[in-house]
Amino acid sequence: MSGVWPVSLGGGRMCDGTLDYLLSRRQIKRRDGAEVRWCHAVNSRSRLHEAVTGTTHMIEADIIMRGHDPKEPIMAHPPDTDSDITLKEWLEAVKEHQMGIKLDFKSLEAVSPSVALLEKVLPDLSCPVWINADILSGPGGRATPLDPHAFLSALTTLPTQAVLSLGWTTGWTAGTDNPGYSWDMVHGIEEICRSLKHPVTFPVRAALLAQSFSQLTWLLQQSDRYSLTVWTSQSDIFSPQDLLPYRKNVDISRIYYDLPDCQRTELSLTGGDNLLE
Repeated sequence: MSGVWPVSLGGGRMCDGTLDYLLSRRQIKRRDGAEVRWCHAVNSRSRLHEAVTGTTHMIEADIIMRGHDPKEPIMAHPPDTDSDITLKEWLEAVKEHQMGIKLDFKSLEAVSPSVALLEKVLPDLSCPVWINADILSGPGGRATPLDPHAFLSALTTLPTQAVLSLGWTTGWTAGTDNPGYSWDMVHGIEEICRSLKHPVTFPVRAALLAQSFSQLTWLLQQSDRYSLTVWTSQSDIFSPQDLLPYRKNVDISRIYYDLPDCQRTELSLTGGDNLLE
């Protein structure tokens, strides 16, 4: 990786404030995105109880509109159409614990009513708030992304400290040559995000990173508001070695690793020694 320079912010700080928040609560030891622990699909009362009583830093949940009356935002992932907890109830419960939250939208229909509910509790939240959606088609993506302009228009009233997690629909198939993130893909999303005032993190699929280093490091270099969030699907196969170029050549405060604990911990113990902490 000769000729690659660290992508860094002054002082090694991420502009979105997530790491500073966790440091202030003594939940992590340094500004390192690999130290952040995640809990997924917190879409039921039982999963929420498990998340808020565990060691998680960020809890992620999916939002859709209930498939029948009363129509309101609920915590569920398609193809589910109902849930035992509404977004309103979920936010009230999270407020008591002040844990970081990532709300993943699967339809435009749910966005505006969800933002209205979120704005009511934001004055009582000091924790990181991330808003996620796939807004462009990415490598191997078959799902239809949300319209980026409609989605972002619904978020304009959110305070600028809210983090926008804006990604691509993707796919991955074992035993085939899976393409990475192309130059057109990173140029397209950067054009959309260039004029935004919010911090932006780009969710990127771990199994596609080895072939995307030049594109994604270029993307980070376009703004100090940008970060990456590395994620994986349960069926994906990748080697932690694929992530080491990012770990060693990008400021450790600018990449989160939303991975199983064993893989995330392995990364937190490797790389980054030459970077700001």
